[in-house]
Amino acid sequence: AHDHHVEFHALARGQIGHRFPRSPPGVFPSFPRQYNPLSAPPDCRYVKCMTEPNLPLREILAFHVEAGVDAALEGAPVNRFALPANETPAPAIQALRPLPVIAPAPRAEAAPPAAPDSAVMEARVAAKRAQTLEELRDTLARFEGCALSATATQLVFADGTPGARVMFVGEAPGAEEDREGLPFVGRSGKLLDLMIAAIGMKRSEVYIANIVPWRPPGNRTPTPQESAICLPFIRRQIELANPDFLVVMGKPAMQTLLGINEGIRGVRGRWVDYDTGTRTIRALVMFHPAYLLRSPNEKRHSWRDFLALKKALNTRASS
Repeated sequence: AHDHHVEFHALARGQIGHRFPRSPPGVFPSFPRQYNPLSAPPDCRYVKCMTEPNLPLREILAFHVEAGVDAALEGAPVNRFALPANETPAPAIQALRPLPVIAPAPRAEAAPPAAPDSAVMEARVAAKRAQTLEELRDTLARFEGCALSATATQLVFADGTPGARVMFVGEAPGAEEDREGLPFVGRSGKLLDLMIAAIGMKRSEVYIANIVPWRPPGNRTPTPQESAICLPFIRRQIELANPDFLVVMGKPAMQTLLGINEGIRGVRGRWVDYDTGTRTIRALVMFHPAYLLRSPNEKRHSWRDFLALKKALNTRASS
């Protein structure tokens, strides 16, 4: 701190120069009118939230989102330190007395979790029993062999029209999908909608699903074990949806569904055969829309891939 200015440390995300006039002793610092809390370093926004209690709601929400608070657990704040109305404070301890020593009771051993192989076998049997997509959805809703079903908000099964000519398969739901129960409704979903519209189709004219129908915590990539457990369900879903073309988006989905362990950059845009169990259809590998949001320069490759999909649709329609 200097005599006439308060300067934030240069480590605040590498941004230097956020200086504000020094306030008199006992008065919190004020911020200039042109100060934009949404563009300032997080440290600056923290100081502003702590020193100005009457901030607009938008600025307070932006501060909490950057801090990682992105979901409300309850509709109203709860004072965890307040006693319920029907409880009274515990009486004060008059004197400390030694407690009797009690031997611990023998602990019962918890049942070990299901082995990955047994969970995969259970998934295969359950998926095969489903004769319709509705039955498959109900089966997934009751399935407990994948730990993700216990941490996700809800099952994200599919969207679009079953029996459509094109089926898109991604990796796993994100936060928005977990909240709404539909795949590809966040930022990546909006980009996918635009790419589908660019070849003259609507979202309602395709069928969309994911390898894993539950959101992994923190939007992490599903583990190989989680993908292997969910694989029988997505394979059965593809078989029952019976599309003419399958679009596999992203490297994890490509590796799990097609068994291709190469880099996606060398595989995208290439047609491969996929056996649904009843017939063989053509599958096309593309970049995941979430990757395109992080790497906009790669969109030109996806545009070529969508043009290839459009050409295949037109060719099959005319034959």
